[in-house]
Amino acid sequence: MAKHAFLSASSSDRWLHCPPSAKLCAQEEDPGSPYAQEGSDAHALCQYELEKALGRESKDPRPDLTFYNEEMQEGSDGYVAFVMEQLAAIKETCPDPAVLVEQTLDFSKWVTHGFGTGDCVIVADDLLQIIDYKYGMGVLVSASGSDGTGNSQLKLYALGALDTFGDLYSIKRIRLSIYQPRRQNIDSFDLTKEELLSWAENTLAPVAKLAFAGDGDFTAGDHCVFCRIRSTCRKRSEYNRELAKYDFAPPPTLTEAEIAEILPRLDQLTSWAEDMKAYALQEAVKGIAFPGFKLVEGRSNRRFTDETAVAKIVTEAGYEAWDRKLQTITNLQKQMGRKIFNELLSSYIEKPRGKPVLVPATDNRPAFNPAEADFKDA
Repeated sequence: MAKHAFLSASSSDRWLHCPPSAKLCAQEEDPGSPYAQEGSDAHALCQYELEKALGRESKDPRPDLTFYNEEMQEGSDGYVAFVMEQLAAIKETCPDPAVLVEQTLDFSKWVTHGFGTGDCVIVADDLLQIIDYKYGMGVLVSASGSDGTGNSQLKLYALGALDTFGDLYSIKRIRLSIYQPRRQNIDSFDLTKEELLSWAENTLAPVAKLAFAGDGDFTAGDHCVFCRIRSTCRKRSEYNRELAKYDFAPPPTLTEAEIAEILPRLDQLTSWAEDMKAYALQEAVKGIAFPGFKLVEGRSNRRFTDETAVAKIVTEAGYEAWDRKLQTITNLQKQMGRKIFNELLSSYIEKPRGKPVLVPATDNRPAFNPAEADFKDA
């Protein structure tokens, strides 16, 4: 089982915004999830494929991966290609950069007992690049971070790498890169060594000291999404209930400024409501009673107990047992191979325009022009 730091790099966005959450989360048992295992499988595959691309010996983990599939392989292939492109560009000015894969990085100089694992670290003459692979698709991860000064997880990795290699290389520039294939998100952010160290001394170290002691103020926001106490956190409840000041007025009666204030909060409000419902159900199953509510048996759908036997009976009776359907694009491409698939079927494939989605202006997708879309459709 992997060892995790109390103040981990991966949870740094949360404890930097809400220091006392670190100690409370540490007291809660990690329930684990299929998503976490899927992420671990994806990282194991990426490590193997990258080591292989670098000409190093590595054991193929695929026979032991629970969630391995074509999508995971494509994500890994894209990640490796991205890393190798970065490496090729760096070699134009530095012929022998160091490339570290799944490297343990110690940043305890600024965070008590702080350490983490960098997916890929490239150390050149004056450039230190941290590349992090994100297989999850629920949250779009930005290299610039929530405050626009750099992703805190990657900055912590950079500090660990700088502490290890700073005396061996004349590092002046730091590049933080995110590769998130299932969100088509490839993002990089540059900062100077001085900016990184200034953040470490003036922001990171003081807050980490508070977090380690369990002190500081509770603060709710986007960082709550992976918090283990998010369902029962009073501050998060107060934060989301602030929306009640609008009395849930019909949208046309609100001003554009009021709507703009509400929009960033709706996803958090929905997430909080779902967390609340899930937690209440979990506790009710344990026997906890909530006034005005009771447990009942939910709806269920009928199903066959033995599909093979049913198919035999139906066929013998002269009826069609199976509803035949054309295989999916992904399955046919896998069966035929990409080359033959493209030769025979590319002219029969279309990708319709996606439906408009309202997102924050910081989203890296190009703006959608409704008038232009109507013109093209016409």
